[in-house]
Amino acid sequence: MNALVGAFRNEVLELLKQLVSYPTVNDPSKNLKPSKDIVEFMVDWFKGYGIDVNVLESNGYYSVYGLLGSKPCVMLLAHFDVVPVALERWHYDPFNLTVVDDKAYGRGALDDKSNVAAIMIAVRELSKESLDCGVAFAFTGDEEIGGANGAGVMAKKLESEGLIPKYLINGDGMGMNVIVRRRKAFNVTISVPALKSRVRGFVKKVKFTAYYPTSQHAHAAYFIPGVDSHPLLTASVFVREGSHYVRQVRGTFLKSNVIPSEVELEYVTPDPQGEDVEVDLNLTELLKSLMSVSRTPLAVRGYSDFGVTATPNMYSLSGNNHVVTFDVRAMAYVEDVEKAFNDVVMNTLRNAEVKVRSDPGGYMNTPLTSKLVTTFLDVLREAGFDGRVGEGAGASDSRYFTLLGVESIDFGPRGGGMHGDDEFVDIPSLTVLPELYVKAVKKLVK
Repeated sequence: MNALVGAFRNEVLELLKQLVSYPTVNDPSKNLKPSKDIVEFMVDWFKGYGIDVNVLESNGYYSVYGLLGSKPCVMLLAHFDVVPVALERWHYDPFNLTVVDDKAYGRGALDDKSNVAAIMIAVRELSKESLDCGVAFAFTGDEEIGGANGAGVMAKKLESEGLIPKYLINGDGMGMNVIVRRRKAFNVTISVPALKSRVRGFVKKVKFTAYYPTSQHAHAAYFIPGVDSHPLLTASVFVREGSHYVRQVRGTFLKSNVIPSEVELEYVTPDPQGEDVEVDLNLTELLKSLMSVSRTPLAVRGYSDFGVTATPNMYSLSGNNHVVTFDVRAMAYVEDVEKAFNDVVMNTLRNAEVKVRSDPGGYMNTPLTSKLVTTFLDVLREAGFDGRVGEGAGASDSRYFTLLGVESIDFGPRGGGMHGDDEFVDIPSLTVLPELYVKAVKKLVK
């Protein structure tokens, strides 16, 4: 039985509703950045309770941060930016929190405005306490595109000022589980020049859709090879096995870490009785290679429950080049990924260029014996929850602090649809979050 009463239930829901209403979609491909309006709202909210906060700007991205007391030993962190939305696939207005039974639907309801709301309230409650050491807090606006201009600059700022905490509680998890491990994220871009040719055959179209037999998620880090179906990888096998030629690729390509919901191919089946039509030989070979590239053998530096995943989630025609971007997750470094993917592409494609990008953060691997982990587990169990510890599939802002020796965990409420359609947060788990964060911090600062 849950020992917490959700004392802030109505308040945290109302605060979440306000946060969801702000347009904070992060989509560099469309030049979209989170609106500064949400930053001004948060600043005014804190000032209304007499809590001093500051705003940090980096390349047009904003973070709200502050410090309770003296040099911090604990930090609370969350992010307010969200991924793009395919409006036609939602049953609710993604920017107007909709409550149905025990679920609250909206973009960011789970990832990650639920944690922003909970931590804002937790900070207010902690400001009323006499703490033995300080508590830092920050809310960033670019986690969904890597975090370099949010958590990255925040970590550097705290380090330069001698304010790096010993512990970090990052509100960017889910499932009410204590996350102690996360892989590092990489973008691997493969491009080939267009190469037109003509063949005889019949022009056809085929559409493939994403399929998740256990849970709908769309987040690339949660893709389970051998269980889930990726539409672009299905298209790759279709082209390889059918000896087809590709003319064009279309799809719901939203973001490098969001699996497209559908992909459509315009292709040609060779037949001497068919029409004389134009095809693209290099696009055809690129499509054929995707399955092999997704299975790139990559040397890793540490254990992960999820192993290595590589999913091709973006396709575009850039000038005269066909470009596919893979989202890669691994306990590895950039040089590991560069070597492995260059080796595979060299053996599968001609005239291909491979580029590997990643943020400067590392991967996360906090010992189970850390006081942070054991304390948070104690708080969860005292509150009547299972207190499970494990690994999160996606990357998070924690990685900028783990490089500085900060012991970190990620945590968040139950919910579903992360990075996908009809994203929701489970209300009973959301409403106890402020109390959990307050109790954990108070135990850690003693």
